Formats: sequence, structure tokens, C-alpha cells
Amino acid sequence: MADLVPITFEIPGEVERPRSRGRGSANQVVPIDRARPDWLKVRLPTGPTYENLRKLMRSKELHTVCEEAHCPNMAECWGAGTATFMILGDTCTRSCGFCAVTTGRPGTVDLEEPARVGDAVAKMALGHAVVTSVNRDELPDGGAAIFAETIREIRRQSPGTTVEVLIPDFLGKPEALGAVLDAKPEVLSHNVETVPRLYSRVRPQARYERSLGVLRRISDRTAEIVCKTGIMVGLGESMDEVLATMRDIAAQGTDVLTIGQYLRPSPLHLPIERYWTPDEFRALRDEGMTMGYRHVESGPLVRSSYHAERHVGV
Repeated sequence: MADLVPITFEIPGEVERPRSRGRGSANQVVPIDRARPDWLKVRLPTGPTYENLRKLMRSKELHTVCEEAHCPNMAECWGAGTATFMILGDTCTRSCGFCAVTTGRPGTVDLEEPARVGDAVAKMALGHAVVTSVNRDELPDGGAAIFAETIREIRRQSPGTTVEVLIPDFLGKPEALGAVLDAKPEVLSHNVETVPRLYSRVRPQARYERSLGVLRRISDRTAEIVCKTGIMVGLGESMDEVLATMRDIAAQGTDVLTIGQYLRPSPLHLPIERYWTPDEFRALRDEGMTMGYRHVESGPLVRSSYHAERHVGV
């Protein structure tokens, strides 16, 4: 059995991130490299299935959000032969204060990438494939056409696989969202991430109402597509703010909500203000179910694609 270790991540290279007042003092109380509670210990990625999947991704020149975002569930998911593909490159046009993905000027769009994702899904014999991306705000459609083509390629090369896509907000452009909806994934997800008061610090280039609008348009389009979103806690929000945000999201007709603990990827990122307890996550799950969600996945290590196969057809 692999050792259990505290989650500690560093980003290679220097990445400029928006700095916020009080970072240093906050991490004197909740430091990045120690004082992690026992419930935030995970297994190191290891084993033949993990290694085979890593080699497959490299051979196809594909990226996974598991690696790029330093997901704490990578050992569990990769060991089970599942992964979340990250398309449209590994460089994001936005500089969210929580995210480990590199910020900068992206390269050219790889038009062959959807076919390679479809091939990888087929070779992995996935029952459920999750696809996400960096933000590509410099593109007229934000990359929506590549999302749609990736869905179609998975359908073509692996007809029995259900598809989930976790999309950016496409700057609120309805025609971009429409292109993805027309490709008919089983699950269409867009993350709200945090409470509205923290948006300027956590998601400086995003807008809370715009993200709610994306969820509303998804749920209004068709009942056949599961509408999903995720939020994180630990950035300084209160319980009342989280519950109010959950109610806002539910009011858009959202079917599935994921809630997880924010984990600071590096000293350049926003501090962890506090660790929410497993009991608090259970309370959020119970509250969410009373708000009308069809499913709430809530726990310290929960991420958007964690147990994603369970969210199909909820």
C-alpha cells in the first residue's frame, strides 16, 4: 500500500499571480506545508495502471487537469484508469488566484487534439470521459468549437462512453455555449468556484452573475443534459455566504453541485484561511439536498470530476 502523505504542491517555474492583502499573515495561522488535518492525507500516485495512463497521455501529447491542477485525487482516479482531459493547451489566459494552471499567452489551437482525445478514451475503454480546458479568451468562441468536436470524436471512436464537459464561461457568448450544447454531452458543467464577495480576489476576470447565467442557459436548454457546477471553501467565506451561493445556484435549475476544500498549490497563490471539517461538508451536502439539487458531492477532497460517473442521469 502506498504511503499516506500531506498534500503539498509546488508549481515549476515562476508564474505571476494576483497578490492579495494579508496572504502572509493568513498563512502564519494556516501554513501551506504543515498543520494539515488527517482528513487531507492522500496516497501518492503509483502502480502499473497509473504509469500506463501517464505514458498514454504523453504519447498522445495530451494534458490532464489531474496533473496541471495538482488534483489530490489523482492517485485514486488514475489508479482506477480514469482521468480528466484538459484540451486547448496548458496555458490559461486568466489568472485566478487559486489555480495551479500556468497563466500566459497560449499557443495555436491544435485542430487534431479532439481526435487524439477520442483515441485515448477508446484505448482506455472509459465508461465515462470528462473533458475540460484552460480559458482561451483570445479566441472568438473561447474554444467552444474544439469542445464540440472533442465530444463528437469521443462519440465516434468510443460510442458506449458517456461524456461530461467542464467549460469556461466563454465570456457569456450564447453562440459559443450553444455550439457545445448542440454536441449533446450527457453532463455540462461550469464552475461558480466561490461566493460573490470573493470574486474580485479569487476570479478577477470572471463575473458571478455571468457564471450563474451560463448555468441558467444550460438548464433552460434541455432536461436531457445534466447541469452541474462546483464551489470550494477555505478562502475566507462564511457558512451563510456558502448557503446563499448554493441557493443562487439551485435557482438556476442546476442538477449537481460539488463542494470541496481549497488547497493552496504554491506560495504564489491565495492563502488557506481555514480547513472546513468533514462534519461541515456533510452539513452542506444535507442543506443542498433540501434546496432541490438532485445530487450533492461534498467533502474535503471533492473536486469537479470526482466520482463524475455517478452524476450521469441523476
